[in-house]
Amino acid sequence: MNASVPTTLAALLMATGSFAQPPVPVTASVETPPVYDDEAGGNADADDPAVWIDPDDPERSIVIGTLKKAGLDVYGLDGERIQHIPAPEAPDEEAAPGRFNNVDVLYGFELDGEKTDLAIVSDRGRDRIRAFAIDPEAVAEGRPPLRDVTAPDVRPVFAADEAEVDDQRTSYGLTTYSHSGDAFVVVSQREETRLRLLELKDEGGLVGYETEDTLELPDTFALPDGTEWMPCADPGERPQVEGMAVDEEEHVLYAGQETVGLWRIELGKDEFADAELIDRVREYGTPWTYDETADEECVLDTENDLGFGGENISADAEGVTLYHAGDGAGYVLVSSQGDDTFAVYERGGDNDYVGSFAIVDGPATDGTQHSDGATVVNVPLGDAFPQGLLVTHDGEETPMDGDRESTNFKLTRWDAVANAFPEPLVIDTDSFDPRGVN
Repeated sequence: MNASVPTTLAALLMATGSFAQPPVPVTASVETPPVYDDEAGGNADADDPAVWIDPDDPERSIVIGTLKKAGLDVYGLDGERIQHIPAPEAPDEEAAPGRFNNVDVLYGFELDGEKTDLAIVSDRGRDRIRAFAIDPEAVAEGRPPLRDVTAPDVRPVFAADEAEVDDQRTSYGLTTYSHSGDAFVVVSQREETRLRLLELKDEGGLVGYETEDTLELPDTFALPDGTEWMPCADPGERPQVEGMAVDEEEHVLYAGQETVGLWRIELGKDEFADAELIDRVREYGTPWTYDETADEECVLDTENDLGFGGENISADAEGVTLYHAGDGAGYVLVSSQGDDTFAVYERGGDNDYVGSFAIVDGPATDGTQHSDGATVVNVPLGDAFPQGLLVTHDGEETPMDGDRESTNFKLTRWDAVANAFPEPLVIDTDSFDPRGVN
């Protein structure tokens, strides 16, 4: 967050005139150390978090965060870094190095005859999926808990060959799920509308994968006035997906197509099924022009906007995560990056919109701006997070170190989010066990 523009309640209310009800303010209780996207900082740019729940002592659970070119960091629930894993180096001088974009945790994968929890990462730089085994004993003993178990011969997810990898239309967003004893990963493609479904495989104690299905989301949309609209983009780019999450009980994928809106996609065991756009970004349908001389190049013509957009998300639609509760209750949370808020939808029924919240400056941390990834768990995680945890990426961490731009992750009690709403959201710590879904 820019130090001259603090996210206070007053600033939030001034900035949210388009909301029927202003977003409710929430404060985080813990933050991770800032990372810096410059040479001195190792080109670290925080992006997407995941939480691994310790089966023996939930208070020892860890947060895993991607840092793009800098790889991965692992944190305790106190926000302190306990491990750093660099991204893979470029295979040769002409090739792109590894770049870790999104991460998710998969529980109980059968690896070399033992159930193993995995952190699964999209390597945008090399167009691969990377797998890291999580060692509970290492966590308990204070040793680095992640170990790379990616099979050395995994192929690019989207590129036909290594030369095409370096065009960087590569693995981008990622989420995992289990179904009937098998493990799957959904991966989106950078600057394309394509989603690919992979099944993870045990290859002699290492993790490989094979493609099961592919889904193409639209890049052009019919508007109510009979015209067609394509989202604003640089030439040759199509509206990509990044934030995704799977409801493993209902076999539904939620995917944020950044400049379009939120999709609900039914899942078979190993295939995509029906897809429905359940909410649109506010900018949906807005005319635009491409100006090579303008800073943003793609310029929205808001004066001639006919109002076909939604009311709850400002582009980009980014991090997507699910809060599970009993009897089909719970919520889908979506980062509304354009206005620094998070939209909340019912998990069940027609996914009705519930309201929005913003993580603002508080006594322990600054607020969250331009948030990409987010993840939420309902499980109690000790005294610090007794009713669950929400982790969000902060794209503008403050205070700044001179002119160095920094990012990090914010850890927020779920009950702080739930109780901020006039009609509190559900808090259910008992009915869903992420280790028990299969």
